[in-house]
Amino acid sequence: MSSPLEQLSAGALGWLGRNLDHFHPFSPHARPVRHGRAKATLELALLRHCAARLAHLPQELAEADALVRKLWQDPDFPRLFDGVPAYADTYRLVYAALTPDGVDRAPGGAWTDPGFLGPDGKSPYRRIEIRHYADKAGMRHGIEPYAALVPRCPLVTLRAAEDADAEPLTTPEAYALTHTAFYLGDFGRRSPGLGGGALAHARDLVDRMLRHCVRHDRWDLAAELMLTQFVLGDDPPATDSGAAALECLLRAQRPDGALPGRSAALAAAPQDPAGEFFAKAYHTTLVTALMALVVSSARPS
Repeated sequence: MSSPLEQLSAGALGWLGRNLDHFHPFSPHARPVRHGRAKATLELALLRHCAARLAHLPQELAEADALVRKLWQDPDFPRLFDGVPAYADTYRLVYAALTPDGVDRAPGGAWTDPGFLGPDGKSPYRRIEIRHYADKAGMRHGIEPYAALVPRCPLVTLRAAEDADAEPLTTPEAYALTHTAFYLGDFGRRSPGLGGGALAHARDLVDRMLRHCVRHDRWDLAAELMLTQFVLGDDPPATDSGAAALECLLRAQRPDGALPGRSAALAAAPQDPAGEFFAKAYHTTLVTALMALVVSSARPS
């Protein structure tokens, strides 16, 4: 019998596989989501990249793998980045980093701003993000080693609100916390490099924020925080907050496998047109699938 985590994963992966037309930026079914048509495709490529490192690529992602490989050879795809100037450099970097093995990147995705790969004017969190993707892409950059950045990163420097009834962290702080862990720990593939006291502090922050997300049905952050627990060396379903978050996500998951939004307050309605439903649901469903795949996999030695 499947475990609750496996049930969550199978449902989310199934929904994603049945909605690949919405991830294809040139499909007639595609609908621009936040930050342009390329954003959803890049997120799908991240899921494919992380899943491809497991012992076996899930069958549900076989067609997603084929779509990513096709688009990474299409010169029109990286040109979409120019439509979102504020994020174009980041998208080019992520695009380069997530190129599937054996695929040559299409013309049009070449790097255009060397200054973006330097530390000037960037927070430690932003520098960690750039280093993560630049290293993965094999690009030369000027970002410091992780060891120099860890003491100044959100996992170490953030502090929870003193009021026990208040939100422990703001929403931007919570996402900075989770994403920093993802980049430092390569989505569960390596140690994030935190010492004993710093590690205990980060685990406590994650636990507090995860409990808050469960109480308020904030599904997207709950999935990210469970993955963060794994990156920090915990077994999320074996922790009180992780087990509660797993139950929360299972309650939120629709019969078709979708998580209908970032939170109950922002959830799509069943009667929403397909494109609108996808725009609200795809990110949380994808993050949930990623979390479930990583957390249920064997931890690298």
